[in-house]
Amino acid sequence: MSEQQPRPQTTLRRYGPGDIAPLLDTLTEIWVDAHQGDRETAEAGFDADGLRQQITTHAAKRPGFTLIAAYQDGEMAGFGYGFPATPTYWYGEQLLPSIPEPARSTTKLVGICELAVRPGWQGHGIGTALHAELLRALDPDWVSLLVMPGNQAARRLYYRLGYTYAGPYQAGADGPVLDLLLSAVS
Repeated sequence: MSEQQPRPQTTLRRYGPGDIAPLLDTLTEIWVDAHQGDRETAEAGFDADGLRQQITTHAAKRPGFTLIAAYQDGEMAGFGYGFPATPTYWYGEQLLPSIPEPARSTTKLVGICELAVRPGWQGHGIGTALHAELLRALDPDWVSLLVMPGNQAARRLYYRLGYTYAGPYQAGADGPVLDLLLSAVS
């Protein structure tokens, strides 16, 4: 008879804009690990340098920026971050008319920008825990995120969490086309 080892408990920590600089290397490493071998992400032009710039810019310029990190045995296993946004900012002028009215006129919308978990910890509920803690911390009525069209693992998670497809999203004429997902928070 074999004994099962107890599963390490996930510890979640909340960080604000002023806490991000010393975490950037670890956040980038996790993101790179989580996207390793993901040809679609690479072809879309997303890379480690872009992620660092994105996080740094959002932390500096988006009021309410919140990052949640998940730790296993003292090591960061994953992270997610987001911030409150206006519907016009988040959806963009082109997609805004096709968004359901309550999500189009809400004053409590949160955009989740990243949710990444190290491959060895994927499938252990860490992504779900990060998402739940982001919602607790940011307290939205509506939450939205972007996903690569071919990322089936992420889609399964997001659909299980209550998201629905809201439309194609493209930041700029040369940007990749992503899928915008939307969820009402109850």
